[in-house]
Amino acid sequence: MIRYPVHTSFCLIFLLTLVACSVSNNPQREQLKGLQKGRIKDDSSYIYRLPYEEGKSHLLVQGYFSRYTHRNRAALDIKMKRGTKICAVRDGVVIRVKEDGKRGGGNVKYRSEGNLVIIQHSDSSRSGYWHLQYNSVLVNVGDTVKAGQVIARSGKTGYTYFPHLHFIVWKSDGRGQWRQIGTRFQTNKGIRYLRPFRFYRNHTE
Repeated sequence: MIRYPVHTSFCLIFLLTLVACSVSNNPQREQLKGLQKGRIKDDSSYIYRLPYEEGKSHLLVQGYFSRYTHRNRAALDIKMKRGTKICAVRDGVVIRVKEDGKRGGGNVKYRSEGNLVIIQHSDSSRSGYWHLQYNSVLVNVGDTVKAGQVIARSGKTGYTYFPHLHFIVWKSDGRGQWRQIGTRFQTNKGIRYLRPFRFYRNHTE
């Protein structure tokens, strides 16, 4: 079920912050906005699982090219309590893990403390999961994982103001350059490009 957030005070502070920020000029921004709002149809790209357990619902607080910290990023921020189980969005092989960071906060000095998992997929794209809880990663580099498998727990490590999962998918252009890409997900309301300030429930068919 998709519904508007109940944490009014959190959203009010977040929205006030957005007003002061500039908008990205990245050409992907308008394309992704069109996909999110249904103005552009997409029936060919890979359909990802949501990065949390079946039946669970979480609030998307930042979407692609949002005006806060995603002005130039095709990334998603999903609000979660510390310790929430994080699941792989698709099958792949783990290529990077960090779980020794203990600190986090709204200062760039904490950036290097951010714990993460990066998984490479069969089409050479990669998915990344950030701000994970200290010592919570359940996979190792070289492990093969399945979509829906629990790989870690969410936290507040690195450069972040609140506990959440920062999620990105990116792909190589074949010339050594990587670019972040927007992705569509299977939800209980069907296949969606996620939009900020909405709850999305994980439901697979």
